[in-house]
Amino acid sequence: MPDLNDSSHFSPYRSDGKLYGFVCVVTGATQSIGQAIVGELAAHGAACIYACTRTTNEDTSDIASTLSETHPNTKIIPYPLIAADEQATLTLIDDILNSWGRLDVWVSSSGLLGPPSIDMTTPSDLQKCFEANSLAPFFALKYAPAAMGKLASKGNYPNAAPKDQKYGSIIVVSSVASTYGGCWGPCYTMSSHAALGVVQAGVAVLKGSGVRINCISPGQIDVGIDLKGFDMRGMKSQLPPANLQSPESQKEHIGLERAGSPSEVARVAGFLASGFSSYMTGANMVVDGGASVMMPLTLPI
Repeated sequence: MPDLNDSSHFSPYRSDGKLYGFVCVVTGATQSIGQAIVGELAAHGAACIYACTRTTNEDTSDIASTLSETHPNTKIIPYPLIAADEQATLTLIDDILNSWGRLDVWVSSSGLLGPPSIDMTTPSDLQKCFEANSLAPFFALKYAPAAMGKLASKGNYPNAAPKDQKYGSIIVVSSVASTYGGCWGPCYTMSSHAALGVVQAGVAVLKGSGVRINCISPGQIDVGIDLKGFDMRGMKSQLPPANLQSPESQKEHIGLERAGSPSEVARVAGFLASGFSSYMTGANMVVDGGASVMMPLTLPI
């Protein structure tokens, strides 16, 4: 494959934004990390972002209206999507190609936490977590690359750019539970490992397509909820609340001595979406402030 950066339309150094002209999908757009990723892609010149929600009842109007003011040339399209539904995924891709003629970035950020213990976990809970955390990325891997391979002339819409080279970036937002256990409950660990499995299996699947697939594994992220308002069943949440660890515990166990923010995860997604990461595929970007490196140092001997 030629170097992506040989095309001026994909240069990450272009003055109008490293994602200028890109058409993107972000699932889980009402969750804190999904919202931050939508904002990050818009900030770097994306032409269109499908901000996908789980149901029609989830409201993305706030983020759409805010971004329409700060980034008026980026079209934010709220779109209800059951990300683990095969036909729904195909319908969305058809809609995108009919409307825009191209697809460049797919961010799968619709994960579920699941119950914290095996006693609380039912087979149905496990199935739902696998669907959200690994089946949804699987459908992105299976169906998005063909759409990403389509070339397009410059469209008649704001931030339009031609697509003269096959290009695509699939980004799976998982968790540090993708590489070890004990972060929460069995559902979380098992389905996060499976999500990373989709990414690693995808390298060979995408060989020669011009499409890359990478994983982001956040650690302790402050998603703006506390234990009082937290669903302990974990069937609505993507990550545990950061205040499960006290500030003192965070200082002891996290290299940067604090929880991360959704925007810090989103910046990594922006990097993986752009030509700055053109030689990266199959990677697992751990965004945990150094906690996983510190772990052996803080275990009792």
